[in-house]
Amino acid sequence: MNNTGSYCQPVAVGELDAQARGTFVSRTYAHLFGAVSAFILIEMFLFKTGLAETIAQAMLGVSWLLVLGGFVVVSWLASRTAHLATSKAAQYAALAGYVVAESLIFVPLLYIADRVAPGAISSAAVVTFLSFAALTAIVFLTGKDFSFLRGLLCWGGVVALVLIVAGVVFGFQLGTYFCVAMVGLAGAAILYDTSNVLHHYSEDRYVAAALELFASVALMLWYVLRLFMSRR
Repeated sequence: MNNTGSYCQPVAVGELDAQARGTFVSRTYAHLFGAVSAFILIEMFLFKTGLAETIAQAMLGVSWLLVLGGFVVVSWLASRTAHLATSKAAQYAALAGYVVAESLIFVPLLYIADRVAPGAISSAAVVTFLSFAALTAIVFLTGKDFSFLRGLLCWGGVVALVLIVAGVVFGFQLGTYFCVAMVGLAGAAILYDTSNVLHHYSEDRYVAAALELFASVALMLWYVLRLFMSRR
């Protein structure tokens, strides 16, 4: 509490006692589970109703730069809102909006995978889950602070975005090695995000923590699935 007694500054997770830290971690992963479950349910609904085909054809029929640009804007707004908004309703709206955006941008990839690489989706999901579990265990068992990865993730993200845009503009395929590199980048992001959950997030930002973890898991799933598809 500050000197005026009117405002209580949020405390970083690393400064909390064991019980409070455990509560924050539980809330974060409960929200992550909710986000993943919502993503799966949305995809099931879209494919069961036939809307997925309509969405996939519409998105594949326009420049991927427009789709990517829209997604980047939505991602930035959702992340910023979840990290800065004082209202819990706004934070939940940001998480929900991001999950919906991810669900839509995944539709064309899932639609193609379902037709050209049967079984690839379930295989990619299993690999992503096991990788996430292993990386999470590393952070929790070692207690190591992986915040030093921030610079690598920023530069890697910029380079990846430039390559993706160049690939769309000049019409070349980025190939298997790029997918492998992106899976590695997603793994580093999971280490970084999980470390922040244990050490650096404010105690009131478990929704933002869940959003960042969900984004990293979705990134890994995207490129693991592309690797499985490249084998068919």
